[in-house]
Amino acid sequence: MSTNGDRAMVQMDHIWKRFKLGERRKGVTKKRTLSGQFTAAMERSGLKGGDGGGSIANIWALADVSFTVHEGEAVGIIGPNGSGKSTALKLISRITDPWSGTVRTRGRIGSLIEIKSGIHPELTGRENIYLYGTILGLSRRDVRAKFDEIVDFAELGRFIDTPVKRYSSGMEVRLGFSVAVHLEPDVLLIDEVLSVGDEAFQRRCLTRMDELRARGQTLVFISHILADVQHLCPRVVYLERGVVRMDGPAEQVIEQYVGDVNARQAERGGAP
Repeated sequence: MSTNGDRAMVQMDHIWKRFKLGERRKGVTKKRTLSGQFTAAMERSGLKGGDGGGSIANIWALADVSFTVHEGEAVGIIGPNGSGKSTALKLISRITDPWSGTVRTRGRIGSLIEIKSGIHPELTGRENIYLYGTILGLSRRDVRAKFDEIVDFAELGRFIDTPVKRYSSGMEVRLGFSVAVHLEPDVLLIDEVLSVGDEAFQRRCLTRMDELRARGQTLVFISHILADVQHLCPRVVYLERGVVRMDGPAEQVIEQYVGDVNARQAERGGAP
């Protein structure tokens, strides 16, 4: 589905991604911790499955997921916790690899997926800005041209030469977001991390993303705040248990998602 351009900037073809739970490395002695002793006691009593060495379960985070994001599109990804949203962005940004299937991207990928993604705690804010720019393939001159704008937006002027390990989580998000949006990657990936910042900064971030979208920035945005998703993204992908439940116009997809949430609440006897 394309609304602004024909070039595919992100293409996920039949992606399967699994994680193993309960895996224990061979030859490694169980640590003598309270949790380790408790787990061992459960295994001995038969309350924990497996052969005494720990049971292994494969959890499919994504199951045969396919979608394409074209140049200039702003696409939201929604779904309940554990539906595979963040896993999809980690695959796009090459933080992890699929079990099978193909992920193709075009151009420079800028991402803010986790609070500390792309940020080195031992480096100062200044050093992190230049490091991020280098990762994106920019020259020091390119980064220097944007440096003051990045610092002003993040409101970190007093702390820009302080090691990031001394920043609060909110300060780290301000730095990461400001660097990601001002160094102008070809594709910008934003996860739920904006919820860490204060409300005023969240509003500024949304305004900035609105400006980028209006200029034709390719954007993939995850948020549980559905009003923000609908405002920013004409198209939405709805994931549920690792499967694409629906992909289409934002209003229709969000309506389906809200209906599903309300139906599940009603089945459990709770209020929507």
